[in-house]
Amino acid sequence: MLTGLKQINDILWGAPSLILLVGTGLFLTFILKGLQFSKLFYALKLAFSKDKEDSETEGDVSNFKALMTSLAGMIGNGNIAGVATAVTLGGPGAIFWMWVVGLLGMATKYAEALLAMKYRVKNESGEYSSGPMYYIERGLGKKWKPLAVAFAFFGAFAALGIGNSVQSNTIADVMQNSFNVKGVITGVILVVLTSLIIFGGLKRISSVAGVFVPVMAVFYIGASLLILGLNYDQIGPAFSMIFTYAFNPVSAVGGFSGIVVMEAVRNGVSKGIFSNEAGLGTVALIAGNAKTSHPVKQALVAMTGTFIVTIIVCTMTGLVLLVTGFWDTTGGLLSGVSHDPTLDAGALTSAAFGSSLGDIGEYIVSISVVFFGFSTILGWYVYGTKCFEYLFGLKYLGIYRFIYVGATFIGTVASLTTVWAFADMANALMMIPNLIGLLFLYKVIIGETNDYFSRFRKLSK
Repeated sequence: MLTGLKQINDILWGAPSLILLVGTGLFLTFILKGLQFSKLFYALKLAFSKDKEDSETEGDVSNFKALMTSLAGMIGNGNIAGVATAVTLGGPGAIFWMWVVGLLGMATKYAEALLAMKYRVKNESGEYSSGPMYYIERGLGKKWKPLAVAFAFFGAFAALGIGNSVQSNTIADVMQNSFNVKGVITGVILVVLTSLIIFGGLKRISSVAGVFVPVMAVFYIGASLLILGLNYDQIGPAFSMIFTYAFNPVSAVGGFSGIVVMEAVRNGVSKGIFSNEAGLGTVALIAGNAKTSHPVKQALVAMTGTFIVTIIVCTMTGLVLLVTGFWDTTGGLLSGVSHDPTLDAGALTSAAFGSSLGDIGEYIVSISVVFFGFSTILGWYVYGTKCFEYLFGLKYLGIYRFIYVGATFIGTVASLTTVWAFADMANALMMIPNLIGLLFLYKVIIGETNDYFSRFRKLSK
């Protein structure tokens, strides 16, 4: 079964899918006239300041809390192990292509959040529900409902896998290796903490995320900046390598076999998407809960999440690996370590931090992995319940909640190679319906954008 799943994933995550993802980002960037660049500072202002007009409109949580909940799902171990994997397999140039897919992904995230707000519905409990399944069905029409159902089905499954049990498995490994805490104990602690938060509903999750995510990000970024400060003379050469090897192969030196440019592109694009989730439609599952006076305002706030994750957090990891020289594993840095390549990449990041900060550096990475993984569990719970609610309604949501908590524990004590493969497949099968919806609803995206900015210009005169 595992071999078959890997073959399916090779097809689903092959060149056609990556071209579709990047192509959608390019198309949206073109029709929106590079909005993610020209309106970035305005978007950041909306994200981190209070707007009285927004607070008095209908919705469940503030713009900021919606963003933090989305970031809780995005800021995960992809920002540590995923970036390290991209750099070790694709060379320093992979970071450049990660930036490219992140900047284009900002337009994709903008479109997803805009449509989420435009087509959101109020459920029986009085909360808003949104996501690609709603804008596919309500925007494209009833005949497209099978596509909407497909997204919701695979989204609910992916939440149990890559958003939950895979994360708890990684947390358990780190707790065992760094702090000698057994998997069962980690599992019980995670179940208790997860239950206390998710059983309080969206408002409790968003409140926790509103505190948890900024602290977690500042902790990791602060440590990264400290290492860059200690190795300040290597920052210039690091950027030089990024731009040089984005368009030129990395030469073979010593035991290093070299890397062709195509590997830099492929790994930068795929790992960039893995870290920021642009195109998967996940941001649309929470964006519709925001209190905002216009869909475009929440869309602008949502796109800043991709900027924060890719351009800031992922760049920190990449630069640390480059300035410390720990991006090339062929020099024996990980000799004797026989684990999954992703875990080896995580160990490489830990070694890079440790080379400058000693044991405390390695503990910083370990703690970050634990907190990043836990935040992902919380964020993906919101995504999973939105998908499950669309399929079965609120009546049976309690069943999914208990399944989700159970998956958290299972992840800490089981081998999840097959679950990871299923989750990879589910992610790809979420992506395809979502991108179809975005492309077919491009006129709505343009119309709402033009409506808002024509009003904004009038008000600013």
